[in-house]
Amino acid sequence: MAALKWKRYTEGSAVVLALSGPISMGGGDKTLRDLIQDLLAEGKSRVVIDLAAVPGMDSTGLGELVAAYTSARNRGSVLKLANLTHKVKDLLVITKLTSVFECHDSVAEAAASFDR
Repeated sequence: MAALKWKRYTEGSAVVLALSGPISMGGGDKTLRDLIQDLLAEGKSRVVIDLAAVPGMDSTGLGELVAAYTSARNRGSVLKLANLTHKVKDLLVITKLTSVFECHDSVAEAAASFDR
């Protein structure tokens, strides 16, 4: 199974995690969890997850995304999603998680939304 790759950078006042690869059991779920926990431990309060290069995720990946959102919220941080692929967007719609996650068409749009 392909490993989840990531890049971290700053866009405006937000920290961006640009992910690449599937988020699934044994293929990125633990990586995502560790990345989010590290950001929160550093006190980062504005996080954007860029999903442009994530072709899909299974139920484990979806669970990790929800856990990331919950962890952020419990620490007073905000987590937003950007650049959802068609497959990932469909998954969020089917599971009705579009009502939970704030989703944006671009990283720039997501980062700018923190300052509104």
